[in-house]
Amino acid sequence: MRIGFATDIHRLVEGRRLMLSGVCVPSPVGEQAHSDGDVVYHAVSEAILGALALGDLGKHFPGTPEFKDIDSSIIVKRVVAMMDEKGYEINNVDVSITLEKPKLAPFIMEMRNNLGLLLNTSIENVSVKAGTNEGIDDIGKGLAVKADAIVMLRKKGE
Repeated sequence: MRIGFATDIHRLVEGRRLMLSGVCVPSPVGEQAHSDGDVVYHAVSEAILGALALGDLGKHFPGTPEFKDIDSSIIVKRVVAMMDEKGYEINNVDVSITLEKPKLAPFIMEMRNNLGLLLNTSIENVSVKAGTNEGIDDIGKGLAVKADAIVMLRKKGE
């Protein structure tokens, strides 16, 4: 078994889509990022890289023109391929999204499903939760969104 943890945070700006676990959440603001800014996919991908001791997301997906506006599901797929090559699979993943608004409850099941499909695991192995920062700091003021992810990997077949 291997465990990885990661956090991803992005400023929220007008003129961008708010992408969370592959769901375009209706919002007047979205993530400012080199890619599509999906903090959930980024945190989960980096947690997997961490569990495998393969470095951080920037090492594998630098801020170069090749990755400009990339769909973050492609990042997840590439990281899952690295995980497969090392002989591991998802045991479970737990994600916490911190965002002042909009409320994410209506989107959680779709987020879990999207993540499960990309990670080649059952939705029962995928937890996605959402909360606010109670008006504290940039997240609480509606200026940023953050995702924390922890993953447990197991050797395939065990």
